[in-house]
Amino acid sequence: MGQKINPLGFRLGTTQSHHSFWFAQPKSFSAGLQEDAKIRDCIRNYVQKNMRIPSGFEGIARIEIQKRIDLIQVIIYIGFPNLLIEGRTRGIEELQMNVQKKLNSVNRRLNIAITRVEKPYGQPNILAEYIALQLKNRVSFRKAMKKAIELTEQTDTKGIQIQIAGRIDGKEIARVEWIREGRVPLQTIRAKIDYCSYTVRTIYGVLGIKIWIFVDEE
Repeated sequence: MGQKINPLGFRLGTTQSHHSFWFAQPKSFSAGLQEDAKIRDCIRNYVQKNMRIPSGFEGIARIEIQKRIDLIQVIIYIGFPNLLIEGRTRGIEELQMNVQKKLNSVNRRLNIAITRVEKPYGQPNILAEYIALQLKNRVSFRKAMKKAIELTEQTDTKGIQIQIAGRIDGKEIARVEWIREGRVPLQTIRAKIDYCSYTVRTIYGVLGIKIWIFVDEE
């Protein structure tokens, strides 16, 4: 059968770069990895708690972490910055305090920067959140997928593929449904492809959403 590889890891060093950027000795690597996960979770939780419209729609495209000896630099790429911060600086400071408490690292400063993503609906994470929200509100999955594709087409991407797996529409038997628009050359390493997999907890079980977006070719 066709074996699928994660498109991001497959393209590392050509069109993709790492989301975490640091170096560690083998003994302390796992600690560093867990620390990254903690930072990301903490930020996501904070954003979900402190939103003006509590819709479960975070709008975070990705969180990049760069670590030096005395500094942890976190860059949050966010699609709709007004969701997170109205009083811009206060929100960031509060978030910084929260994350610092979680990490309890004494000798390292934490610096959080927020970057706005130009075309939020060209980002697979934001699209997946959008679809998840629709599925939770019991919109039919085909409608949700079509709408997501329409939103992506406005951001001039070359192709998109969306896959939803699990108990779709609450059916007894789990199945996989997918839809593709444009071309998505997963085997071409030169092709820049954005990918994300996202879990939705609905009332009748867990659904998995996978999105591949073909941005452009080098």
